[in-house]
Amino acid sequence: MSDVLPGAGPLGHPDVRMLRDVATAVVRLEETARLNAFALPYLPQAQRALDAVVLACLRTGARPPAGLPELLRWCRSRPVGSWPLEGLADALADTGDRLIDELSGRPTQLCHELAVQARGDSASQQYDRMVVHEAMRACRDASSPESYTAFRRLLVNRPVLTEADWFDIGTDLYLDPVRELTALIYPPAPDAYLKLGAYTPCGRCLTLLTPLDDGGWWCERDQCRFLGAPVPGPALKRADSGLVRQLKRPLRQFVTGPGRAEADLEHALRKRGLTVEMWPGYDAYDLRVVFPDGHVWAIDVKDWAHPGLLGRAAEAVRPDPYYDEACWVVPQFRVEVRRDYLDVYAHERGERAGGLRLLTDRQLCAAADARLRGERGPAAHITPSTARENGAKKRA
Repeated sequence: MSDVLPGAGPLGHPDVRMLRDVATAVVRLEETARLNAFALPYLPQAQRALDAVVLACLRTGARPPAGLPELLRWCRSRPVGSWPLEGLADALADTGDRLIDELSGRPTQLCHELAVQARGDSASQQYDRMVVHEAMRACRDASSPESYTAFRRLLVNRPVLTEADWFDIGTDLYLDPVRELTALIYPPAPDAYLKLGAYTPCGRCLTLLTPLDDGGWWCERDQCRFLGAPVPGPALKRADSGLVRQLKRPLRQFVTGPGRAEADLEHALRKRGLTVEMWPGYDAYDLRVVFPDGHVWAIDVKDWAHPGLLGRAAEAVRPDPYYDEACWVVPQFRVEVRRDYLDVYAHERGERAGGLRLLTDRQLCAAADARLRGERGPAAHITPSTARENGAKKRA
């Protein structure tokens, strides 16, 4: 999760930077849950975003939103590429995404991605990283890499905890170094997720489903919605489950979501007989894959709605623990939703990425199969030949 680099190109346009401020205001309004958030005076961050949008509309002769309620209606009813702002047409016209989901009224994944990359909001940008880095520090101080692995698996596999679950993890000795941190990032689940006195987790991604007015459900994960109607898991009745806790949204989005894809990829590669280590070197990268001949791949899994924002955030994979090749991976469904996903990522990727390639999980598995068959051509590699040659020279 890195700041967007300044520079030319549609995603560097001032209107896109302004949209990030709007997205940040939307996220802040949801977090505060203030009943007076829509009455004057507005929250300072929301007021600044509203003022910026009004001025931008006036410059182009477009009708501006009359106030914060109308701006939020824009966020919910209008795809961002259709806003009457010059810079958004080129940068975001290719997405039908809104900042607020039409059905649930909650910030979308694109909204959170824009908020993470907003200027001057370091707390929002870094929250998930701050938590992960604090867990690393605590586990290093305890000389326990196993504790860090247990912490990451907790966030991936158990984003929702009942009272019984809370007692269970409270007795897990591996989690001792991160005990206080865990209490901070698992607050009580809001009542907005309740339906008939029960919380209902998604049967696919395990996060809580949002009940809709029509009696249906909404899942916050893009992939779950791509797969079709939500699959409700067992209901957690308050009377039986006690206090239900849910991992905070930035961690659900940027740790739990990709973590589910990481776990799926780990399973697929182990089935092929490969040795896979998760989060090696205190999370230097996500998966370290060792082939029978000793060749090593380093893989980081990402799951972003907008490929351009992902490209702007790209940076070379850390070199330690050692590997021969490295790449980033996204779930296959991202490319099925948007066919130019990989091309847009490559176009927006900056110099600090060092030519870092982005593959789908399906492409990564195909490359692993090719290498296991003994192939040594481009189909059996995850980095371009020039990157491999440069890596070999550097090691020499």
